[in-house]
Formats: sequence, C-alpha cells, structure tokens
Amino acid sequence: MTEQLKEAIDTLKQTGVRITPQRHAILEYLIQSMNHPTADDIYKALEGKFPNMSVATVYNNLRVFREVGLVKELTYGDSSSRFDFVTSDHYHVICNDCGKIVDFHYPGLDEVEHLAAHVTGFKVDSHRMEVYGTCDDCARKKAH
Repeated sequence: MTEQLKEAIDTLKQTGVRITPQRHAILEYLIQSMNHPTADDIYKALEGKFPNMSVATVYNNLRVFREVGLVKELTYGDSSSRFDFVTSDHYHVICNDCGKIVDFHYPGLDEVEHLAAHVTGFKVDSHRMEVYGTCDDCARKKAH
C-alpha cells in the first residue's frame, strides 16, 4: 500500500467513513490514475473486479472523498466531471482536441486571491487556473 493510500484511508477513518473494498479500490484507482478520470472511467476500470458495483456507487464514493477533501471535482462546460486526487496545489493544462488533462506545478497564485479580495471586497476562498492548447499526440496527428 502506498503512503498516499494509507494517509487517505486514515483521513477517511478519522472522519468516521467505513473503508469498504469498493471505497478502497476507487481510492487506489484515483491515486494511481494520472488522467483525471470521470466516474464512468472509474466504473469501467473496476466493474470486472466488483460486478455488483454501480456507477451510482462510484459517484457516491467520489462525493464522500470530495467532502473530506481527498479529491477535487473538475467541471469543464458540458462534459462529465473529472476527478483529481488532491496531492498538492497544482494547475491543469487541457488539450482542446482530445480533452486530456495534465497537471503542472507552479508557485501558488495566492497574490491573485488577495488582489481579487482587495479590489472586489469578496471573501475569496479558492481559485483555479487552466491553460488550454494541443497535446503532443494531437499535434502529431494534425501534422500527418
């Protein structure tokens, strides 16, 4: 068991969440997956191992993980939400063609939050930044 998985399970236990085999598997999949899966992606990846598990089960578990701060739900327009296991503050670069999302780390833009709060009078609690472009795979396809 990875250290991240152990810490995530400890966090769930501390908040009184029971660790079911499905919960464990969904959490493990999220930690190992670097592609910000949708609930459907997670369901398809695990349905062979858990034939009685439904997409609703996956959604319910993702909601629990989101509420305790283990995952972030990423919503982009009309497409399905994607889920990101929260390791640290980071930003996303997104392919306009295939929708692939890749993490990149950059010093936190806290000064943007402070400035926004100062200028608007809002009590700012978070921000998100996305950068859009074309991934290498899609660029190669276009070149051919």
